[in-house]
Amino acid sequence: MKLAIVGATGLVGTELLKVLAERHFPLTELLPVASAKSVGQLVHFQGKDYPVVSMDDAIAARPDIAIFSAGGSVSKEHAPRFAAVGTTVVDNSSAWRMDPTKKLVVPEINASTLTAADKIIANPNCSTIQMVVALNDLHKAYGLQRIVVSTYQSVTGTGKKAVDQLLEERAGQTARNPAYPHPIDLNVLPHIDVFEENGYTKEEMKMVHETKKIMGDNSIQVTATCVRIPVMGGHSEALNVQFHKEFALAEVRAILRHTAGVELVDEPSQNLYPMPKDSHGRDAVLVGRLRRDETQGCTLNMWVVADNLRKGAATNAVQIAEYLVANKLVG
Repeated sequence: MKLAIVGATGLVGTELLKVLAERHFPLTELLPVASAKSVGQLVHFQGKDYPVVSMDDAIAARPDIAIFSAGGSVSKEHAPRFAAVGTTVVDNSSAWRMDPTKKLVVPEINASTLTAADKIIANPNCSTIQMVVALNDLHKAYGLQRIVVSTYQSVTGTGKKAVDQLLEERAGQTARNPAYPHPIDLNVLPHIDVFEENGYTKEEMKMVHETKKIMGDNSIQVTATCVRIPVMGGHSEALNVQFHKEFALAEVRAILRHTAGVELVDEPSQNLYPMPKDSHGRDAVLVGRLRRDETQGCTLNMWVVADNLRKGAATNAVQIAEYLVANKLVG
């Protein structure tokens, strides 16, 4: 099992290597890939050092799987080149998510749709992943009608440049190479990705379109406000969810306790509720603050938190790769 990691030296690439080691992924050869300036640099994995190789050399090696985390333009250019030599690509960027010929996969929900013919598989947006994992079994029980979501997203979702900006500002310095148009420390930016003509950001519209595609239901209405906050890791979301059917809160809690990938943290009387610091280094989607919306029927309020670099990116991609191996769809 020959595995390439494209973008191996970035934040998500580094997390991918951690997750692969933790989950004992059955690889026999690792091909770390990064930009030309990083070729030859050593990447440490499971007690060994692996030299970063060029894109061309990685393609020539014909890996069984290539996990991409290097941005949309890189994926658009090079994922088809890997696919052409028989490699199955799992792509973390937004490049292929809404391509009607590509699957958009959260393993707990729709991995069963994958076949050996799927050579480029899209990994959803981090904020979408944690939301649909929390909602999938509730959707089966009550039918999702409308989701109003407000996100509170970590700077790690932007990358190392944003982390550096936050740390420099927190140290009382002016950021030398800021990732954002405004300070982020002691501030909140209602601005993630670029603004579109309808006034929403690209991040907000990703949540709208991706949710429908993953759930396989275009009737689900989604409206989002995505916000960047000065937190180092972990995305949080406030969800107001209207169902087609009425529900009992006790039954909702029972469903969530048995939902794959979810951990219920909902004891507000003991100050127990999901917080981003509690999601660090974990794969579970934490769900709490469950309460009925008292202004309209069939509507639930909930709070959802996950580590955006893990389940929101690296872990979800590795789970897809694990499914491909377990079901003999690669190799």
